[in-house]
Amino acid sequence: MEHWFVLCTKPQKEFQVERLFQEGGFQVYCPRYADSGRVKPFFTCYEFVRFTYPEQYKMVKYTRGVRHIVGNDGGAIPLEDRFIEELRNREINGLIELQKYGIEPSPGDRIEVVTGPWKGLQGVFHRQMSDQDRVMILLNFVSYQGQMLIEKSKLKKILP
Repeated sequence: MEHWFVLCTKPQKEFQVERLFQEGGFQVYCPRYADSGRVKPFFTCYEFVRFTYPEQYKMVKYTRGVRHIVGNDGGAIPLEDRFIEELRNREINGLIELQKYGIEPSPGDRIEVVTGPWKGLQGVFHRQMSDQDRVMILLNFVSYQGQMLIEKSKLKKILP
């Protein structure tokens, strides 16, 4: 019977290993996310493959780019199907969507910049800009009132 297992891959070989297993007819899942416009593996050096244990164990273990199959002294440890389903449910357009600093702000919400040179600065979320990664916030800093464009990933919503 087939089960999902976790593979540990060699560094930066996740996509190559995924392609090899796909070509071999295996179900493989390497979750991805976007970071600064680049698609990267969600779990660096790890991915999931579905195979029959122990019959296909050696074939999987000795595939180019694979370090080992995650397990213990008793052998490889299978995952429940629901784990893979839950990961896939977090995907939007094939990428896992990250909410780095909690709840996404809406217009009018108080926000705080959490990283970069403006860290600690507070303002009001004004609107989402067209490229989806940048937002406009309204600032009330000392006696200066102004607007600033900033990457959405650098903000967190201040909860009341």
